[in-house]
Amino acid sequence: MESSTVLPDSVQRVVTCLQQAGHSGEVVMLAETGKTSAEAAAGLGCSVAEIAKSVVFRRLSDDAAVMVVASGANRVDEHKVAAHTGPLGKANAAFVREKTGYAIGGVCPVGHPTALIMLIDQDLFRYSRVWAAAGHPHAVFPLTPQQLQQMTGAPLADIAQQ
Repeated sequence: MESSTVLPDSVQRVVTCLQQAGHSGEVVMLAETGKTSAEAAAGLGCSVAEIAKSVVFRRLSDDAAVMVVASGANRVDEHKVAAHTGPLGKANAAFVREKTGYAIGGVCPVGHPTALIMLIDQDLFRYSRVWAAAGHPHAVFPLTPQQLQQMTGAPLADIAQQ
């Protein structure tokens, strides 16, 4: 891990959003990429399950963005998510950036240009602290699962593939 005083614009936007939500705004810049849950966990020295990864889908009925914030150890079951949101399709990189304001690999669960349909993986509540992307593939921030739910307003759901 390394710290840097000059943060990319997307990360600074996350810091501001976190501070406005009452969070410390602490962001860690990883020396190596954190694009995947495994990479982020290795850089942080935590378990993959403690990474709160953001997975974005496109709802077929209206092209709405559906974000699932899942434990890095879980594969998201699209059918379980669709039971909450309606039928889903894949979201390409352009769709993800347009709807979330972030590039794939750094999609933060907060600070989007418009409201998203969101669900939180109930398995994240097994941990006292989790790490989420902070708007850049090298940036992450710590928070409790309770803070994640409070900041997003998203309901908990069983979304993991068995």
